[in-house]
Amino acid sequence: MKRIVALVAVLSSFTAVAYVLPGGSILRRMVTEREELKLSGIRVEGSLSFSGPAVKEAGAALGAATDRPDVQGDGVLYVKVPGRCRFEASVPDGNARSAVVQVAGRRKVEGHEIAPLSVLVTQVCPLLAAGGGPIQTLKESVQQYLQGLGVDTTRTGLARFGGEVAYVLGDMAEGRPQFWVYKDGFRPARLRYTDAAKNAWDVRFLDYTSPATGEALPRTIEVWRGGQRVVRFTGLKGDTRATVPDKLFTP
Repeated sequence: MKRIVALVAVLSSFTAVAYVLPGGSILRRMVTEREELKLSGIRVEGSLSFSGPAVKEAGAALGAATDRPDVQGDGVLYVKVPGRCRFEASVPDGNARSAVVQVAGRRKVEGHEIAPLSVLVTQVCPLLAAGGGPIQTLKESVQQYLQGLGVDTTRTGLARFGGEVAYVLGDMAEGRPQFWVYKDGFRPARLRYTDAAKNAWDVRFLDYTSPATGEALPRTIEVWRGGQRVVRFTGLKGDTRATVPDKLFTP
């Protein structure tokens, strides 16, 4: 009898460990956590680094030399909830600037476009700038957006990312569209998808504990293309209660 009781206890523990929340519940918790922050305007200044195949692209757009392994510059990210984002990029030795603006899913570029920066803004806005509505509506909006990128939100699993455990929404197979959410805190961690031009993108959200950005935004956002990092933005100075002018998002 003791052996049977012990066996039942072991099997019960395995069941508890193996249980993973369904995708809808994960997304609901994520948007609820964001709403409880009561965010309105955010401004983050930081360092910007282009590497790999993005060096020539960034150099051409910003008027900087490209005969080096990377291009270092400055970036400013503006977020205004709901659904408005702007990213400005410049380099010390450049003679031009580039900015990407997204409002309610519509994107425009000021100056010459740098594709990885457009991807950064395109994914920050629906995942980190949503808000101002009923939780169910926000959850459904994020879910539909992810499904539009090919993420199967009905499939979930667990994995480790940056030393933390994360929920994975989507097919767990390598190369499949996936959305990762940190298990502790339910914050966006990673988005993997392939665009219409067959570019494999991997957008990573790292460190929600920095004094510069706190829980409002990750301190570091990386964009990878084809398995190679092409952009890294690290926030150095942030205001998560900033008054962000509407004119920054108008044509």
